[in-house]
Amino acid sequence: MGSDLHVVPYDHGWDVIYEGARYAESHHATQAAAILAATGLARRQKAELVVHARDGSIRTRSSYAGRDLSAIAG
Repeated sequence: MGSDLHVVPYDHGWDVIYEGARYAESHHATQAAAILAATGLARRQKAELVVHARDGSIRTRSSYAGRDLSAIAG
């Protein structure tokens, strides 16, 4: 399973699904509700969040991966 989390259209609603996963993490009636759920999950999992439009194109991409600043030499 990839680390990217996607908000994608599905039937008459929206799914939150990890890249390469077989099943969605959650299903939502609106894109806004799916984005809210996905943002929380992406923050907890330190993942990339990719939000798609109804036509499948990418609307936005956000990173919640963070960086380990202790690994940077100072």
